[in-house]
Amino acid sequence: MADVSRLPWAITDHWDWQRHAACRGMNSEVFFHPDGERDPRRSERVAAAARICAGCAVREPCRDWARRVAEPYGVWGGEGEQERREHLARVRHGRPA
Repeated sequence: MADVSRLPWAITDHWDWQRHAACRGMNSEVFFHPDGERDPRRSERVAAAARICAGCAVREPCRDWARRVAEPYGVWGGEGEQERREHLARVRHGRPA
């Protein structure tokens, strides 16, 4: 029998969590800022997106994916761009996440 342990996993295994996301099918403008958006509008949009994420069944895998790939844009798993940058900076400097 062939050794399949080194073959890549199925793509669906990697992305399947997205099918269960509370944001699925929603307007992406809730989660991604338009050009030139500034506070207070930006903070309001991020807070609205985070409220959607708060009740999402796949919040943790979503947030973890965005952290793992250092996603620079949008709200993922309830975490905005600035929060994600701060988390990644703490991890890089060996501080508790």
